[in-house]
Amino acid sequence: MKNLVKEAGLEKDFFIESAATSTEEIGNDMYPPAKAKLRSEGIPFSPRAARQIRPADYDTYDLLIGMDSENLYYMNRCWTDTEGKIHLLLDFTSSKGEVADPWYSGNFDRAYDDIVRGCKGLLKKLSL
Repeated sequence: MKNLVKEAGLEKDFFIESAATSTEEIGNDMYPPAKAKLRSEGIPFSPRAARQIRPADYDTYDLLIGMDSENLYYMNRCWTDTEGKIHLLLDFTSSKGEVADPWYSGNFDRAYDDIVRGCKGLLKKLSL
């Protein structure tokens, strides 16, 4: 999403962060297959340490986007979504559903395609 926003010349209009909905990856760097895919696509990234969602995130961000129903489950445990901020990424596409989870499928290319499609749909909606 950050790369799409940069390519669109909209960096000053967005603040994009990532946070985990569970504790399993807290402190870890990006998923190695994700790094490999970003490198192969020529998309820049920097090292990071995963952090968990926080109650204050609901007030800080305009949208809270999950990849699958498990993400939404944990988000809805953290916040009461009174402002309609919580969504699945693929809600912003014509084929709603969940991003394919590469942890279980071993197929990061499919997950990447879902993520790009969702991010493009989200950017299009936010740019209207």
